[in-house]
Amino acid sequence: MNINDKSVLEMLNELIIINRLNKIQILQMVNLVSLSNDINDLKDNLKWESSKSFHQNI
Repeated sequence: MNINDKSVLEMLNELIIINRLNKIQILQMVNLVSLSNDINDLKDNLKWESSKSFHQNI
C-alpha cells in the first residue's frame, strides 16, 4: 500500500481511532504499510508484530 495515497491515510486514521493505537503501535503500522497489500494484510501484519513483541518481553 502507498502511504502517500489519501485513501490509505484515511484507512490508517480510522484504524488508529477504532483500535486506539498507542505511539509504538502507530509507528509499527507506518513501517508495515509499504509491506502490506491491503488493509487486511496490514491488520494481519500488525497482529503478527504485536504477538512477536509480546513473546520477546516474556
